[in-house]
Amino acid sequence: MKIAPLLIKITLLSLLLSPTFSGYAQKRKVTSCGYIIPPKQKKLITNFQSVYEASNIVKEMLNTINWQENFRLREQNGMQNAYATIINNARWIVYDNDFLEDIDAFTKTKWASISIMAHEVGHHYYNHVVSNTGSTIPKELEADAFSGYMMAMLGASKEQSVAAITAIASDRPSSTHPGKADRINAISQGWDQANATAGNKKPPVSNPIPQRNPTTARPPIGQQPRPNPAPAPTPQQTDPANDPSWIALYMNSNRDETVYLSDDGKNFQEAVIKAGQPFVFKFEIYDYGWLRLKYYNGYRIFKLAHGADYIIVWNRRNGNWSVSKIPD
Repeated sequence: MKIAPLLIKITLLSLLLSPTFSGYAQKRKVTSCGYIIPPKQKKLITNFQSVYEASNIVKEMLNTINWQENFRLREQNGMQNAYATIINNARWIVYDNDFLEDIDAFTKTKWASISIMAHEVGHHYYNHVVSNTGSTIPKELEADAFSGYMMAMLGASKEQSVAAITAIASDRPSSTHPGKADRINAISQGWDQANATAGNKKPPVSNPIPQRNPTTARPPIGQQPRPNPAPAPTPQQTDPANDPSWIALYMNSNRDETVYLSDDGKNFQEAVIKAGQPFVFKFEIYDYGWLRLKYYNGYRIFKLAHGADYIIVWNRRNGNWSVSKIPD
Protein backbone atom coordinates (compact mmCIF):
# COMPACT_ATOMS: atom_id res chain seq x y z
CA MET A 1 0.00 0.00 0.00
CA LYS A 2 1.07 3.61 -0.44
CA ILE A 3 1.41 5.61 2.73
CA ALA A 4 2.15 9.27 2.37
CA PRO A 5 5.07 9.79 2.01
CA LEU A 6 6.17 6.12 2.23
CA LEU A 7 5.54 3.95 -0.83
CA ILE A 8 5.26 0.16 -0.64
CA LYS A 9 4.67 -1.24 -4.13
CA ILE A 10 2.87 -4.48 -4.86
CA THR A 11 2.36 -6.06 -8.26
CA LEU A 12 0.74 -9.13 -9.88
CA LEU A 13 1.14 -11.67 -12.74
CA SER A 14 -0.53 -14.39 -14.91
CA LEU A 15 0.00 -17.69 -16.72
CA LEU A 16 -1.46 -19.90 -19.44
CA LEU A 17 -0.94 -23.67 -19.44
CA SER A 18 -2.55 -27.01 -20.26
CA PRO A 19 -1.65 -30.37 -18.72
CA THR A 20 -1.85 -33.85 -20.19
CA PHE A 21 -0.88 -36.84 -18.11
CA SER A 22 -1.26 -40.46 -19.23
CA GLY A 23 -4.53 -41.99 -18.09
CA TYR A 24 -5.41 -38.68 -16.45
CA ALA A 25 -6.16 -36.12 -19.15
CA GLN A 26 -9.68 -37.38 -19.77
CA LYS A 27 -10.60 -36.89 -16.11
CA ARG A 28 -9.25 -33.39 -15.66
CA LYS A 29 -11.01 -30.08 -16.09
CA VAL A 30 -9.65 -27.99 -18.97
CA THR A 31 -9.11 -24.27 -18.41
CA SER A 32 -10.34 -21.52 -20.72
CA CYS A 33 -6.80 -21.36 -22.07
CA GLY A 34 -7.03 -24.96 -23.27
CA TYR A 35 -5.02 -26.53 -20.45
CA ILE A 36 -5.73 -29.39 -18.12
CA ILE A 37 -5.50 -28.45 -14.44
CA PRO A 38 -2.75 -30.37 -12.61
CA PRO A 39 -3.78 -32.73 -9.81
CA LYS A 40 -3.62 -31.62 -6.20
CA GLN A 41 -0.45 -32.82 -4.47
CA LYS A 42 1.65 -32.07 -1.44
CA LYS A 43 2.86 -28.55 -2.03
CA LEU A 44 6.43 -27.37 -2.43
CA ILE A 45 7.39 -24.08 -0.84
CA THR A 46 7.24 -21.92 -3.95
CA ASN A 47 8.46 -18.44 -4.78
CA PHE A 48 4.91 -17.11 -5.02
CA GLN A 49 3.58 -17.37 -1.48
CA SER A 50 2.45 -13.74 -1.72
CA VAL A 51 2.24 -11.00 -4.31
CA TYR A 52 5.24 -9.40 -2.63
CA GLU A 53 7.41 -12.40 -3.49
CA ALA A 54 5.90 -12.69 -6.96
CA SER A 55 6.71 -9.05 -7.57
CA ASN A 56 10.35 -9.65 -6.64
CA ILE A 57 10.62 -12.52 -9.13
CA VAL A 58 9.19 -10.38 -11.92
CA LYS A 59 11.46 -7.47 -11.08
CA GLU A 60 14.44 -9.80 -11.35
CA MET A 61 13.27 -10.84 -14.81
CA LEU A 62 12.88 -7.24 -15.97
CA ASN A 63 16.25 -6.24 -14.54
CA THR A 64 17.85 -9.14 -16.39
CA ILE A 65 16.86 -7.63 -19.74
CA ASN A 66 17.06 -4.01 -18.60
CA TRP A 67 13.38 -3.47 -19.35
CA GLN A 68 10.61 -1.80 -17.43
CA GLU A 69 6.98 -2.44 -18.25
CA ASN A 70 3.78 -0.94 -16.91
CA PHE A 71 1.95 -4.14 -16.02
CA ARG A 72 0.94 -5.18 -12.54
CA LEU A 73 0.44 -8.54 -10.84
CA ARG A 74 -2.80 -9.72 -9.28
CA GLU A 75 -3.20 -12.88 -7.22
CA GLN A 76 -6.64 -14.39 -7.74
CA ASN A 77 -6.81 -17.81 -6.14
CA GLY A 78 -9.55 -20.22 -7.10
CA MET A 79 -9.60 -19.56 -10.86
CA GLN A 80 -7.06 -22.36 -11.58
CA ASN A 81 -5.42 -20.42 -14.37
CA ALA A 82 -3.27 -17.41 -15.20
CA TYR A 83 -3.15 -14.89 -18.04
CA ALA A 84 -1.79 -11.60 -19.37
CA THR A 85 -4.54 -9.09 -20.00
CA ILE A 86 -5.71 -5.49 -20.07
CA ILE A 87 -8.31 -4.37 -17.52
CA ASN A 88 -9.64 -0.81 -17.64
CA ASN A 89 -6.79 0.26 -19.94
CA ALA A 90 -4.16 -1.12 -17.51
CA ARG A 91 -1.88 -4.11 -18.16
CA TRP A 92 -2.09 -7.04 -15.74
CA ILE A 93 -0.79 -10.53 -15.17
CA VAL A 94 -3.40 -12.37 -13.13
CA TYR A 95 -2.46 -15.66 -11.51
CA ASP A 96 -3.77 -18.32 -9.16
CA ASN A 97 -1.04 -19.03 -6.61
CA ASP A 98 -2.57 -22.40 -5.67
CA PHE A 99 -2.50 -23.37 -9.35
CA LEU A 100 1.20 -22.43 -9.56
CA GLU A 101 1.98 -24.44 -6.45
CA ASP A 102 0.21 -27.49 -7.90
CA ILE A 103 2.32 -27.22 -11.06
CA ASP A 104 5.53 -26.94 -9.04
CA ALA A 105 4.52 -29.93 -6.95
CA PHE A 106 3.55 -32.00 -9.97
CA THR A 107 6.81 -31.25 -11.84
CA LYS A 108 8.87 -31.36 -8.62
CA THR A 109 10.68 -28.14 -9.45
CA LYS A 110 10.12 -24.51 -8.43
CA TRP A 111 11.29 -23.43 -11.89
CA ALA A 112 7.98 -24.55 -13.39
CA SER A 113 5.98 -21.64 -11.99
CA ILE A 114 8.77 -19.18 -12.86
CA SER A 115 8.69 -20.35 -16.49
CA ILE A 116 4.95 -19.72 -16.61
CA MET A 117 5.43 -16.21 -15.25
CA ALA A 118 8.13 -15.58 -17.85
CA HIS A 119 5.71 -16.70 -20.57
CA GLU A 120 3.19 -14.09 -19.42
CA VAL A 121 5.84 -11.37 -19.21
CA GLY A 122 6.66 -12.27 -22.83
CA HIS A 123 3.08 -11.54 -23.85
CA HIS A 124 3.43 -8.03 -22.46
CA TYR A 125 6.93 -7.57 -23.88
CA TYR A 126 5.72 -8.29 -27.41
CA ASN A 127 2.51 -6.30 -26.95
CA HIS A 128 0.35 -9.34 -27.63
CA VAL A 129 -2.39 -8.10 -25.30
CA VAL A 130 -3.01 -4.85 -27.20
CA SER A 131 -4.45 -6.59 -30.27
CA ASN A 132 -8.05 -7.74 -30.47
CA THR A 133 -7.20 -11.14 -31.94
CA GLY A 134 -6.80 -12.92 -28.61
CA SER A 135 -4.45 -15.89 -28.31
CA THR A 136 -2.88 -17.21 -31.50
CA ILE A 137 -0.30 -19.92 -32.14
CA PRO A 138 2.38 -17.40 -33.27
CA LYS A 139 1.85 -15.31 -30.12
CA GLU A 140 2.06 -18.32 -27.83
CA LEU A 141 5.24 -19.64 -29.46
CA GLU A 142 6.83 -16.20 -29.26
CA ALA A 143 6.01 -16.01 -25.55
CA ASP A 144 7.37 -19.55 -25.10
CA ALA A 145 10.66 -18.56 -26.75
CA PHE A 146 10.84 -15.55 -24.45
CA SER A 147 10.25 -17.84 -21.47
CA GLY A 148 13.09 -20.13 -22.51
CA TYR A 149 15.45 -17.20 -22.94
CA MET A 150 14.47 -15.73 -19.58
CA MET A 151 14.89 -19.05 -17.79
CA ALA A 152 18.41 -19.42 -19.15
CA MET A 153 19.28 -15.89 -18.06
CA LEU A 154 17.99 -16.67 -14.56
CA GLY A 155 20.13 -19.81 -14.34
CA ALA A 156 17.66 -22.62 -15.07
CA SER A 157 18.69 -25.70 -17.02
CA LYS A 158 16.91 -26.54 -20.26
CA GLU A 159 15.15 -29.44 -18.52
CA GLN A 160 13.90 -27.10 -15.80
CA SER A 161 12.84 -24.55 -18.43
CA VAL A 162 10.54 -26.98 -20.24
CA ALA A 163 9.31 -28.83 -17.12
CA ALA A 164 5.93 -27.08 -16.91
CA ILE A 165 5.07 -27.38 -20.61
CA THR A 166 6.30 -30.98 -20.75
CA ALA A 167 4.04 -31.91 -17.85
CA ILE A 168 0.85 -30.00 -18.54
CA ALA A 169 0.68 -28.82 -22.15
CA SER A 170 -1.78 -30.42 -24.54
CA ASP A 171 -0.28 -32.81 -27.08
CA ARG A 172 -2.55 -31.54 -29.81
CA PRO A 173 -2.70 -27.92 -31.02
CA SER A 174 -5.90 -25.91 -30.94
CA SER A 175 -7.02 -22.86 -32.89
CA THR A 176 -5.34 -20.64 -30.27
CA HIS A 177 -2.48 -22.67 -28.75
CA PRO A 178 0.29 -24.83 -30.21
CA GLY A 179 0.84 -28.48 -29.33
CA LYS A 180 3.31 -29.64 -26.70
CA ALA A 181 6.15 -30.54 -29.09
CA ASP A 182 6.13 -27.10 -30.75
CA ARG A 183 6.05 -25.36 -27.41
CA ILE A 184 8.98 -27.35 -26.05
CA ASN A 185 10.88 -26.57 -29.24
CA ALA A 186 10.19 -22.82 -28.92
CA ILE A 187 11.31 -22.75 -25.27
CA SER A 188 14.43 -24.69 -26.19
CA GLN A 189 15.23 -22.21 -28.99
CA GLY A 190 15.02 -19.29 -26.60
CA TRP A 191 17.16 -21.11 -24.03
CA ASP A 192 19.81 -22.01 -26.65
CA GLN A 193 20.05 -18.44 -27.96
CA ALA A 194 20.47 -17.00 -24.48
CA ASN A 195 23.32 -19.40 -23.77
CA ALA A 196 24.92 -18.73 -27.15
CA THR A 197 25.30 -15.09 -26.20
CA ALA A 198 26.29 -15.56 -22.55
CA GLY A 199 27.24 -12.34 -20.82
CA ASN A 200 25.09 -10.22 -23.12
CA LYS A 201 22.19 -8.75 -21.19
CA LYS A 202 20.15 -8.39 -24.38
CA PRO A 203 20.52 -11.62 -26.38
CA PRO A 204 18.08 -12.00 -29.29
CA VAL A 205 15.03 -14.17 -28.97
CA SER A 206 13.87 -14.92 -32.48
CA ASN A 207 10.24 -15.61 -33.20
CA PRO A 208 9.86 -19.33 -33.95
CA ILE A 209 7.10 -18.41 -36.43
CA PRO A 210 8.48 -16.38 -39.39
CA GLN A 211 5.39 -14.18 -39.90
CA ARG A 212 4.80 -11.49 -37.33
CA ASN A 213 2.31 -8.66 -37.11
CA PRO A 214 4.41 -5.47 -36.99
CA THR A 215 1.51 -3.47 -35.56
CA THR A 216 1.16 -5.56 -32.43
CA ALA A 217 4.45 -7.39 -31.83
CA ARG A 218 7.75 -5.98 -30.62
CA PRO A 219 10.96 -6.78 -32.50
CA PRO A 220 13.09 -9.52 -30.91
CA ILE A 221 15.06 -8.65 -27.81
CA GLY A 222 18.33 -6.95 -28.71
CA GLN A 223 17.01 -5.68 -32.07
CA GLN A 224 15.16 -2.67 -30.75
CA PRO A 225 15.93 0.29 -28.50
CA ARG A 226 14.86 -0.24 -24.91
CA PRO A 227 11.45 1.31 -24.28
CA ASN A 228 11.63 4.20 -21.89
CA PRO A 229 10.09 3.67 -18.48
CA ALA A 230 6.60 5.07 -18.04
CA PRO A 231 6.75 8.78 -17.19
CA ALA A 232 6.64 9.60 -13.52
CA PRO A 233 3.20 10.61 -12.28
CA THR A 234 2.57 14.29 -11.91
CA PRO A 235 2.16 15.72 -8.42
CA GLN A 236 -1.58 16.00 -9.06
CA GLN A 237 -1.74 12.21 -9.53
CA THR A 238 0.23 11.26 -6.44
CA ASP A 239 -0.62 14.04 -3.98
CA PRO A 240 -3.31 12.64 -1.64
CA ALA A 241 -4.87 16.08 -1.42
CA ASN A 242 -5.56 16.07 -5.15
CA ASP A 243 -6.26 12.37 -5.72
CA PRO A 244 -9.70 11.24 -4.51
CA SER A 245 -8.70 7.55 -4.64
CA TRP A 246 -6.52 7.93 -1.53
CA ILE A 247 -8.02 6.89 1.80
CA ALA A 248 -7.89 8.76 5.09
CA LEU A 249 -8.41 7.09 8.46
CA TYR A 250 -9.50 9.23 11.39
CA MET A 251 -9.16 7.86 14.91
CA ASN A 252 -11.57 9.23 17.50
CA SER A 253 -9.03 9.15 20.33
CA ASN A 254 -6.96 11.61 22.36
CA ARG A 255 -3.84 9.44 22.05
CA ASP A 256 -1.89 7.67 19.30
CA GLU A 257 -3.47 4.35 18.31
CA THR A 258 -2.05 1.36 16.39
CA VAL A 259 -3.97 -0.34 13.58
CA TYR A 260 -2.99 -2.99 11.01
CA LEU A 261 -3.40 -2.63 7.23
CA SER A 262 -3.09 -5.11 4.40
CA ASP A 263 -3.20 -5.01 0.58
CA ASP A 264 -3.87 -8.72 0.12
CA GLY A 265 -5.66 -9.75 3.32
CA LYS A 266 -2.72 -11.95 4.34
CA ASN A 267 0.22 -9.75 5.25
CA PHE A 268 -0.67 -6.96 7.69
CA GLN A 269 1.64 -4.15 8.64
CA GLU A 270 1.44 -1.90 11.65
CA ALA A 271 0.38 1.72 11.22
CA VAL A 272 0.21 4.37 13.93
CA ILE A 273 -2.52 6.99 13.72
CA LYS A 274 -1.46 10.15 15.53
CA ALA A 275 -3.98 11.76 17.85
CA GLY A 276 -5.95 14.39 15.96
CA GLN A 277 -4.28 13.64 12.60
CA PRO A 278 -5.61 11.67 9.61
CA PHE A 279 -3.61 8.70 8.38
CA VAL A 280 -3.51 8.89 4.56
CA PHE A 281 -2.69 5.86 2.40
CA LYS A 282 -3.62 3.92 -0.73
CA PHE A 283 -3.85 0.19 -1.36
CA GLU A 284 -1.82 -0.98 -4.36
CA ILE A 285 -3.12 -4.42 -5.36
CA TYR A 286 -6.85 -3.87 -5.58
CA ASP A 287 -9.12 -0.87 -5.24
CA TYR A 288 -9.69 -2.00 -1.68
CA GLY A 289 -7.81 -3.50 1.25
CA TRP A 290 -8.21 -4.59 4.84
CA LEU A 291 -8.02 -2.94 8.26
CA ARG A 292 -7.51 -5.12 11.34
CA LEU A 293 -8.42 -3.86 14.81
CA LYS A 294 -8.25 -5.46 18.23
CA TYR A 295 -11.53 -6.99 19.32
CA TYR A 296 -12.73 -8.66 22.51
CA ASN A 297 -12.14 -12.15 21.06
CA GLY A 298 -8.98 -11.31 19.11
CA TYR A 299 -9.19 -9.15 16.00
CA ARG A 300 -11.88 -7.90 13.66
CA ILE A 301 -11.17 -7.16 9.98
CA PHE A 302 -12.85 -4.38 7.97
CA LYS A 303 -12.79 -3.89 4.21
CA LEU A 304 -11.79 -0.39 3.04
CA ALA A 305 -12.28 0.97 -0.49
CA HIS A 306 -10.45 3.61 -2.50
CA GLY A 307 -12.22 6.92 -2.81
CA ALA A 308 -13.63 6.81 0.72
CA ASP A 309 -12.58 8.04 4.15
CA TYR A 310 -13.31 6.26 7.42
CA ILE A 311 -13.55 7.12 11.09
CA ILE A 312 -12.65 4.67 13.87
CA VAL A 313 -14.80 5.15 16.95
CA TRP A 314 -14.75 3.52 20.39
CA ASN A 315 -18.12 1.95 21.15
CA ARG A 316 -18.66 2.28 24.89
CA ARG A 317 -21.62 -0.15 24.84
CA ASN A 318 -19.69 -3.18 23.61
CA GLY A 319 -16.19 -2.04 24.53
CA ASN A 320 -14.75 -2.34 21.01
CA TRP A 321 -13.63 -0.20 18.12
CA SER A 322 -16.02 0.21 15.19
CA VAL A 323 -15.37 1.63 11.71
CA SER A 324 -17.77 3.88 9.79
CA LYS A 325 -17.50 5.34 6.31
CA ILE A 326 -17.60 9.13 6.27
CA PRO A 327 -20.43 10.29 3.94
CA ASP A 328 -19.35 12.13 0.80
